[in-house]
Amino acid sequence: MQARNIILELLKKDSLAFKRLDNLFYFIENTYNIPYEEVKKDFKRLENDGLIFKESNRYIVIPSGDYVRGTFIGNAKGFGFCQIDNSDEEDVFIPANMQGGAIDGDRVIIKILSRNGDETDGKVVSIFKPVKSIAGVVEKVGGNLFVEPDNTRIPFKILLIKGGLRAREDDRVVINLTRHNGKTTGVVTEVLGKSDDVKACELAIIRDHQLYETFSSEVLEEARALPQKVTEKQKEGRLDLTETVTFTIDGEDAKDLDDAISIEKTEDGYILGVHIADVGEYVKYDSLLDEEAYNRGTSVYFPTSVLPMLPKELSNGICSLNEGVERLTLSCIMTLDENANVISHKICESVIKSKARLNYTDVYKVLCNQPADAKTESVKEELKLMHEISKKIQAKKAEEGSLDFEIPEVQFVFDENGMAVDFTKRERNDAHRLIEDFMVLANQTVAKEYCDNDIPFLYRVHESPRKEKTENVIEYLKGLGIRTPAVPNNITPEYYQTLIKLCSGQAYTETVNKVILRSMQKARYTNQCLGHFGLALKYYCHFTSPIRRYPDLTIHRIIKEVLRKKNLDGQRKAELESFTFEAGEQSSLTEKNADKCEREVDDLWKAYLMRDKVGQEFEGVVSSVTNFGIFVELPNTVEGLIKVEDLPDSGFLLFEKQLKLKGQKLSFSVGDKLVVKLTAANIYTRKIDFEFVRFIK
Repeated sequence: MQARNIILELLKKDSLAFKRLDNLFYFIENTYNIPYEEVKKDFKRLENDGLIFKESNRYIVIPSGDYVRGTFIGNAKGFGFCQIDNSDEEDVFIPANMQGGAIDGDRVIIKILSRNGDETDGKVVSIFKPVKSIAGVVEKVGGNLFVEPDNTRIPFKILLIKGGLRAREDDRVVINLTRHNGKTTGVVTEVLGKSDDVKACELAIIRDHQLYETFSSEVLEEARALPQKVTEKQKEGRLDLTETVTFTIDGEDAKDLDDAISIEKTEDGYILGVHIADVGEYVKYDSLLDEEAYNRGTSVYFPTSVLPMLPKELSNGICSLNEGVERLTLSCIMTLDENANVISHKICESVIKSKARLNYTDVYKVLCNQPADAKTESVKEELKLMHEISKKIQAKKAEEGSLDFEIPEVQFVFDENGMAVDFTKRERNDAHRLIEDFMVLANQTVAKEYCDNDIPFLYRVHESPRKEKTENVIEYLKGLGIRTPAVPNNITPEYYQTLIKLCSGQAYTETVNKVILRSMQKARYTNQCLGHFGLALKYYCHFTSPIRRYPDLTIHRIIKEVLRKKNLDGQRKAELESFTFEAGEQSSLTEKNADKCEREVDDLWKAYLMRDKVGQEFEGVVSSVTNFGIFVELPNTVEGLIKVEDLPDSGFLLFEKQLKLKGQKLSFSVGDKLVVKLTAANIYTRKIDFEFVRFIK
């Protein structure tokens, strides 16, 4: 890690040239007193991460000139695109003969060839992180077995060769890929089940996102070697909060409890404690556990399971704030005034003993003055006090322009065999909001301290929307007859909050919220403190979930280092600056991959549950319009397509800014209410098809 910044700075100097890499490594070793093998290791990691690239006889830093890094997006028609990392620009078009053997999902370096208005063309010059395995169904063609990829963006079948597990026709399998001289072959590594088995389909989606529920024996061995009890030596120098009333609030089935809270009323306000599992005490930088956590980036949550970032020995064991046992924590203890403003705070290493493992259901009962279980009733006064603070925080957030989108999430109901039997909208009540409010406050407080002290850190940033995107929202709102204020040059959260308020309480409120949300940029991780637009905050980070998010673990270790060393020298700051940038890039990518996988698995189970409802009619709302049809969302969150050729009109034109598809007689706009008939629910494609019945006035 010490050599990373030095390598990057040296390679940025065009005048610097080395005939051999060894010369560069020896130069860094002798000049900066860093061991040769460490320099070599850091150089290789930079190359593997696509941050440096060999062009002709020299290495360049990516991005550089016309060279950029991104993810290749395939297309069934043969051409492709490259989605550039951390960019809101349009994807770069990659012609079929310029793909360099890349397939959908490969991490690539491309060279920009031309720019013409909004269109940019490029070619793949390096695949630095290829997709190693895919899922699909075995087919027999002639005398050979092939795999038809589940991923329709891979436009060819893959020949199976000897050396793997035995598979039969119509099996859904996972194969490891070998690419050589433009040819791709595969060997079977897993047989998931038959092609029509919904659980095999679920596992196939997970594998296509390169996600696994198991850990290597080496990683597990390292995890099992960790102590499963807090030792007296570990407690030395920590704030002892074991006699303080602390407790956790989570879902009934949660097993990784990484945050606890405490409260105390004072004459002038409150003392609110947010206590987070000290995962950094156990997962040291550059250990096997750390490397695994870095590669996974996040835990991934599915309706029936969790793929954890860390082995359960940590996530459910020594790092979980289980009831009645001592646990090491990092605490953010905030002194609040009567209006819930933070007037002072302390961030420290601590040790707690959770008095109760509470759940949202029973906590909500207490907040509503309804009887709950004895455990929750035992901290009733603390919960009431916390509810009081939460309401004040929410009022303050609303004044500051924080955006609260009530976008429903799906919640599935499964039987004892793990098969989905029903689904509905997930509940979000005051118990959930209470925890959200306290975690956001702690995240904000921690981010501000480290930004103000100019210590390299990792922030959760959400930049303001691009003006043209906001103008498109205004065009849509005007089409609904809503009078809107002019778009300012400096788009603020308060302006967006005004738009949300103009549409609140209407039949189309949920749809409008989605339109507004889609106009905003995606949140990401970076080592620059750029603020969080959606939360209307200047400072923000993710501090509160180090069991399941790598950015939180990253900053925990920085906090611990600062608490123990007090001051960091220039070299150490440079090292942390480099690593926080790298961790931010990686974590943003893994989060995006996890989110996409979770959505696809949800869509699979929705399609599965809708299969026996084909022919039934439903009320729904137009959620989006395209030139090939309209998407309709049902109250249970299912979304399906009515193809343009199946609409009862012809000559349709798409008006993108107005979010309208207009025919010769009929027009369909986002937010329109319809009655539709379900015509198909396909678990293979995870697609739902509807037929238009009539408008609802």
